Amino acid sequence: MYRKVFLALLLSLCLLLPAVAQTQPAPAKPSDDQDDVVRITTNLVQVDAVVLKDGKQVTDLTAGDFEIYEDGKKQTITSFAYVSNVPRTAAEPTPAVKNKSSDIVPVSPLRPEEPRRTIALVVDDLGISAESMGQVRSQLRKFVNQEMQPNDLVAIVRTGRQLGVLQQFTNDKRILNRAVDQLRWNLCNRVGINLFAPVGGGVWGGCPNSYYNTMTALHFILDAMSELPGRKSMVIMSDSIPRESQDEFYGPVGQYMQYAGTSAYLRKVAEKAIRSSIVIYTVDTQALAITGITAADSFTGDIQNIQYQMRTLLDTRARLLWTRREGAELLARQTGGFMVRNSNNFQLRKVLEDQSGYYLIGYRPTDETFNRRFHHINAKVKRSRMSLRTRYGFYGISEEDVIKRPPSARETATRALLSPFGAQDIEVDLTSFFTHDKVAGSIVRSFVYIDAKDLVFEKIDDRYRAVIELRGVVFGDNGLPIAQLGRGATMNLIDRDYEHAMRNGVALRFDIPVRRPGAYQVRIATLDKTSKKVGTAGRFVEVPDLTKKKVAVSGIVLGTAAASFGGDPDRITEDTGTRRFVQNSNLDFAFVTYNATNAKPLVMQARLFRDGKNVYSGAEIPIEAGNQPDPNRLLVNGSVKLTPDLDAGDYFLQIVILERDEKKKVPQVVQWVDFEIEN
Repeated sequence: MYRKVFLALLLSLCLLLPAVAQTQPAPAKPSDDQDDVVRITTNLVQVDAVVLKDGKQVTDLTAGDFEIYEDGKKQTITSFAYVSNVPRTAAEPTPAVKNKSSDIVPVSPLRPEEPRRTIALVVDDLGISAESMGQVRSQLRKFVNQEMQPNDLVAIVRTGRQLGVLQQFTNDKRILNRAVDQLRWNLCNRVGINLFAPVGGGVWGGCPNSYYNTMTALHFILDAMSELPGRKSMVIMSDSIPRESQDEFYGPVGQYMQYAGTSAYLRKVAEKAIRSSIVIYTVDTQALAITGITAADSFTGDIQNIQYQMRTLLDTRARLLWTRREGAELLARQTGGFMVRNSNNFQLRKVLEDQSGYYLIGYRPTDETFNRRFHHINAKVKRSRMSLRTRYGFYGISEEDVIKRPPSARETATRALLSPFGAQDIEVDLTSFFTHDKVAGSIVRSFVYIDAKDLVFEKIDDRYRAVIELRGVVFGDNGLPIAQLGRGATMNLIDRDYEHAMRNGVALRFDIPVRRPGAYQVRIATLDKTSKKVGTAGRFVEVPDLTKKKVAVSGIVLGTAAASFGGDPDRITEDTGTRRFVQNSNLDFAFVTYNATNAKPLVMQARLFRDGKNVYSGAEIPIEAGNQPDPNRLLVNGSVKLTPDLDAGDYFLQIVILERDEKKKVPQVVQWVDFEIEN
């Protein structure tokens, strides 16, 4: 464990922002860069393909088992590999959990080199009826809590809201469950309250340009995902993505209005997905829709006229059900995915399985390939009873023709800040936790720890000088940024302090006031102004609502000084926040309980988790006020012995606060913090 020297740099911010919107190759000859799945260069055209047999992926084929054609002309395969997106050791089934973040065991963030499935679940709330939205929430919650695995990188995004995309890609189920909770029916949707407007109920007005806004949102998401390495997938969930109409309004029987065709929008989305190595899957959230007559339908006239209206209604609804799917089916087919229709469970597990791995097939293009026209791709597998699915084609524009200006150091830092993987050129660690100040209110307090050996120090006279820039963003539970910081720091250290920094690192502290309770993500990037190196870190923080007078717990602070705060929750000593410990040492921790006087006697229990499993549970210890001046704001500390049988690796400490009440069952309060055991 390395200790840190605290430099007492306080960065306070309250700035509200406007909303912003690896693979494991098989032992075959791989391509030069598997992060660029779809490559279209003057030397190589490379596409990805999935092969199925009896509904299951086939992973042991060779280049000789494939044929690939460009515009009907057979090509010679010059590069070939199978890439797995899942770990070699299969993950255990995820147990069902309740719909609360406290019931979910967190997992360690993914590293760039780890195999993974990257999935954007796009909820097209501009095209989903109120009738369908409940089922969408239910199926997404089931997917997150039961189907998603620790190595899955997932985002949940809405088309009808301001988009904060990259920061939502995570394997933390607590964050994703918050995103599911945010899903609501959008009054501006183009479908209506019900899947089918009842006869005699009038015309659903919606909002103009909803189809165009959906396409714009898809472009934005694709742009954001293109920054992520490897093969990605986008799952679009919608009641209505037609092919030939921009906005559809269905009123009385026979009254059908449509605007100009929009196939061009769909083709542009598909082309951008192909260029960005993104496979699009679509889910028809109309599911097993009933197109028959309902009690809400009202008919007038004589019996003959009513019978005619009924027949017309059935035909109109059947046609509407079909036309709403056309555009979504086109997007899936052209990008190598598939469409889920007539399914109440949305078959999201099937999408996961389809993303488990893929073949990379490459060939050398001719000069005719780069004529800026669309070229059809057709790949075949020679073995019987197997099916192959790949992209529809590409436009003949090489990557060399797309001039890309190298990003500046600041742009590199911004990209690393938003990326779910960040950057590791500088070792950066971050401790962020909730606390409450009587004057400032709720605060997210953070300590940034930087390995000084990764910084460039210049000797100027009798001091060592390093210049860094600290950039950070705090995201709310809707995925949008609510605050940012951008501060520079210059370190001028004498010999003694320089040696201390080289040995122990440096730490910077900043507080971020938060106005509302909720779940927050804190993301920090450190830029060395001399070397242009970047390092990033991020943390998840929950801020409770103290006005409800229920028992709440601050974030957990770790370190050997955690047991010696002197009863003052605001006292932070030099090694607080350190999260690296050696075997057979003590894991000291501290936290603050709020509103304890409003509850029955409280007890605390400490538990350790590794890889989702409980490996240690301590005894229940009473929480007592002692001589602390404010019984409604109690500092609590404790310690867990890290016995030699706990192997080196990543762990989570869970603190559970229980209220002992014999008359009723009171919900427990839970907090988490991650740490590492070193040999």
